[in-house]
Amino acid sequence: MTRYPAAALLATTTALFRQGGMDADKAQVFAETLIEGDLLGHDTHGLNLLPQYLDGLAAGDMLGTGEPTIVADVAAGQTWDGRKLPGPWLVRKAADLASERAKETGIYAVSIRRAHHIACLAAYPERITARGQMMIVTCADPATASVAPFGGTRRLYTPDPLAAGWPTDAGPVIIDVSMSYTTNGMTNRLANEGGSFPHNWLLDRDGTPTSDPSAFAEEGTLQPLGGAAGAGHKGFALGLLIEALTCALSGYARADEPKGWGAAVLVLVIDPGRFGSTDAFTRETGWMVAQSRANPPISGGPPVRTPGERGLQRKADQLANGVKLHPAIPPMLADRCKRAGIEMPKSM
Repeated sequence: MTRYPAAALLATTTALFRQGGMDADKAQVFAETLIEGDLLGHDTHGLNLLPQYLDGLAAGDMLGTGEPTIVADVAAGQTWDGRKLPGPWLVRKAADLASERAKETGIYAVSIRRAHHIACLAAYPERITARGQMMIVTCADPATASVAPFGGTRRLYTPDPLAAGWPTDAGPVIIDVSMSYTTNGMTNRLANEGGSFPHNWLLDRDGTPTSDPSAFAEEGTLQPLGGAAGAGHKGFALGLLIEALTCALSGYARADEPKGWGAAVLVLVIDPGRFGSTDAFTRETGWMVAQSRANPPISGGPPVRTPGERGLQRKADQLANGVKLHPAIPPMLADRCKRAGIEMPKSM
């Protein structure tokens, strides 16, 4: 993979959004979030999604200007109508509000209906963990479906990812997991490349487990986390939980039959200092990290690593030495730059 300077990618992506009619602050946050996804190694949910966002902006499915509407405002949190504004900007705005309020209340939540797609969830927690707080963000796309319920064969809900981050005395722990074996983005990428999954992570239209991603385009489904022959009932249960925390809690979701690419979102921030103490919290979380890493590995296997550890190492390397872009991304980015009359970033 060719490397590109992170700062150049950020400037170019920001310029593309600005030329598309997006407010400057929204364009900056959006670009930062996409680059962060690639920095952390989530390259299906970074710049790979740029064409869909730019096309959505041009078509009016995503709004580039304006503010969310506050639907409810209580001591514990707020509910927003995101009005199809840029998802990353809405999540950043919600997280900053929740972080500030949690300093007083200990915990604060923002529920968002009708956000546009929010990109890579792992891109959000580190900003909050740096403040000594814990963040949880989860989402669903109520206008689409790709995952079958455990025991079923038809699409019902989306992969329903959940990301969380919390501070330790040895750096943050950051998780980003979907409630399905894989994601729509990875399935589509493998299908386009003629590849296959290492295991039977999908079902074909008849409910037979398969590793062939092309089955998805033929009315196949993603399996819930745990799979048809294993603990898929647990993944299905977790998917229903995410649906309740996002779609149901925001008050506008699948039962309303919404149209267009988007998200129902929950952003939750917890301030450990308002419960026990921040020092006690990070002492315990740091102990767990240290003990996990010191745990003897399986014979012949690598050392235990904690969630987010590899991603943060990859981010540090790519900030210093350039961002590795998936081979499909530079040609796409060059095409979008050419259309917009913006200079394509030079590789390193």
